Amino acid sequence: MKIQPFSSTIRRKEMDAVLTCMVEEKIGPGESNLRLIQQVKEYFDVDGAVAFRSPSIALKYALKALDLPKDSSIMISALAPSWQILAIEDLGYNPLVLDVSPETSLVSPEAVHEAIQNGGRLLILHETMGLIPNINAILELGIPVIEDISQNAGATLGEKKTGTFGVFSILGLEERDILTAGGGAVLMAPQRRDWLVLKKHTDIAPSTDILPDINCSLAFVQLKEHNRNEQIRKEMYEMYIRSLMQGKHRSFSQQGDYAVPVVYSFPVVLESGFKDVKQYASRKEIDISPAFENSVIALREEQLENCKNAKSLLLRCVLFPLYPRLGKNQSSKIAKVLATLP
Repeated sequence: MKIQPFSSTIRRKEMDAVLTCMVEEKIGPGESNLRLIQQVKEYFDVDGAVAFRSPSIALKYALKALDLPKDSSIMISALAPSWQILAIEDLGYNPLVLDVSPETSLVSPEAVHEAIQNGGRLLILHETMGLIPNINAILELGIPVIEDISQNAGATLGEKKTGTFGVFSILGLEERDILTAGGGAVLMAPQRRDWLVLKKHTDIAPSTDILPDINCSLAFVQLKEHNRNEQIRKEMYEMYIRSLMQGKHRSFSQQGDYAVPVVYSFPVVLESGFKDVKQYASRKEIDISPAFENSVIALREEQLENCKNAKSLLLRCVLFPLYPRLGKNQSSKIAKVLATLP
């Protein structure tokens, strides 16, 4: 059986938490939701948070709190998940898609500055592949920022965690996010003044918008185990990157002082064709997948002719399996393959 590119790393602790919800027949929004929110507030050191059933619902409430006029232009990364552009359009706003840096896969302050000149009013800052953008330089541009930390929860810049720099932040809990609840998202407000505004809207949210306890119980354990899992991922990453450096391909690099990223997966930017690498890995019983197959650029490639770097990464960047459940033998096998890629 091939080694799959993704795993949610669900162990017995997560299973027991979900099973307890089912046995007690407390599966709708309730006590587990409140426990998760308290844990999120303590872990990220934010003033308030709400757990919703999807990232797009979380974005809807963030935009309500910001009172952004309809038809305003919202800036997003071309490598952000495709739900962002669809939600922005559904909510009556205009998406302004920005190209990325080929070295980091992140939007740069220069790209944001140019987009502001073209009418951008708000930035949803997707912090891609576990990395940290130049947040401080972006904030100096004077526009509101909503962080999307679904792939880099736990990363730090100086003494602050990502998710605490913007007006609001979205922590996705979907299947392929760094933390999962099987679906959903937590919307966080780092500062009290912003939380008080947001709370006026979320207090009257229907229960159908709020994340059920059965999902919250899973997310609670995932966040509790996050630091331990991250340590395992970092050890694998160090082994992988040493192997990759023996060949002609590369990965992304974190830029900036005092920035400590997290390990989301193992992206490889190929210098040869995707087909050849996929076939080679497959012969070694390793499955790989395009890193940005569910991104904005994948959904709207023909319409985004100016996003040349993102288009290139869509075609050339793949993810190799990296997750705690792999174990020593399988991760060593993957490292050997990375060192000998065609």
